[in-house]
Parts: sequence; structure tokens; C-alpha cells
Amino acid sequence: MIKIKKVRRNRYPTSYEVYALGQHICTSAHKARRIIDQIRGRYYEEALMILGLMPYRACYPILNLVYSAAANASHNRGFDEASLVISQAAVNEGTTLKRLKPRARGRSYLIKRPTCHITIVLKYIEYQPIARFMLCSKKPVGIKGINKNTNMTYPNTYSTYSSGGLWDKK
Repeated sequence: MIKIKKVRRNRYPTSYEVYALGQHICTSAHKARRIIDQIRGRYYEEALMILGLMPYRACYPILNLVYSAAANASHNRGFDEASLVISQAAVNEGTTLKRLKPRARGRSYLIKRPTCHITIVLKYIEYQPIARFMLCSKKPVGIKGINKNTNMTYPNTYSTYSSGGLWDKK
């Protein structure tokens, strides 16, 4: 009898990519995708700043995964952390934990706690422009883009002498 061995195909064939996979993270996939969409395509340092300032609970495990992927890149491949870009970031639904909570009259209530699997892929960029953070932001509008002829006046809403203002209702 011939034994057939499965050959595991390399998921990321280029040698410039490293990844970190977090499984069974206790948050819903929808909440994690809201954060992942903000950091996809950004540089490593910029993603750390964004994740550190966002007020969501799911930022903490994602921040740990980004740290882990960068540690994999620097330790295993010897890449510089300043030239890493988040090339791919994916969130998949995991298993749902089912817990029972006691309710009135001896009944039980099913509580579902969703989990998710998060994959962060960092890509090493050899060429790095001087102002790399300027690539992500929009080009600022110069003096030519501002219309100087607009005269906007706002009514004085706080004054007691204004007629028909916002605060004159009694």
C-alpha cells in the first residue's frame, strides 16, 4: 500500500512576508473588522499609533498580534521594523462559546459568546521614501484651492439682543 503524504503549500510564497495568527479571540468578527479596516495597508509604526489611540476593547488583541508579527519579522527573518507594511489583515469567525445563565422560575438562558480568528501579514518594503507617512494622507489644499471671495456670516445665537436666534424660544 502506498502512503500519500500531503504536501503543505506555502501560503505566502514571497520571502518578504511574515504573519501572525490569533485564534479564538473573544470578540465578534464584526467588531474586529471595524478596527482591522483602519490599519490595513499602513506602516507598522503608524498602525501602532492608531491602535494605541482607538477606544475599542478589540484593539488590545490586535495590537498584540501586530507586535507578534513584527517580532517574527525581526527575529526569524532579520527585517527592520520601520520598513514593514501591513499588507493583509483578515478576520474570520471562530467557534461560538455557549454558556447558560440562570433566569427566573428555574429556567436557563443561553448566552452566546462569539470568537474570531485574526491573521496579520506584514510585508517588508526595501525601498522606503523619506516622508512615508505622507503617502497615506491626502494632499493638502494649497492657496489656489481656497475661494477668498466667500463672505460667511453667522448669527449671534448667544446674544440677548438678537431677534429670532436659536436661544430666544421661551
